[in-house]
Amino acid sequence: MAKNQGSETIIAHGVRVEGDFVSDGDVVIEGEVAGNVQAAGDLRIGDQAKIHADVIARNAVVSGEIRGNLQVSEKLELLASSRMIGDIVASILSVASGAQINGKITMDGREIKVKKEEKESED
Repeated sequence: MAKNQGSETIIAHGVRVEGDFVSDGDVVIEGEVAGNVQAAGDLRIGDQAKIHADVIARNAVVSGEIRGNLQVSEKLELLASSRMIGDIVASILSVASGAQINGKITMDGREIKVKKEEKESED
């Protein structure tokens, strides 16, 4: 599980990450991720990116493919090349002409928080 302390993490084109991914900052995904993605900051998914997992972020701009549920606490932008296969929860949603959505959309305005790992205390 990768962790980031408030900066930007980039998963480049040609890189495949397997397993859960948690970031305290912003995340840019241009490659593939097979596992849950949680970003406390903003998330950008490039047009060649493929995500096979559930995704949680504060804001997201998607131009690639997500196969899983997507929860965005603030604004979600689905660009023309985006393909979403799963349910969406967002406060604000922008969908460009040509974007594909196969799932349920909920816009309830509730805040979604990224879960942080709890450290086990040693007694």
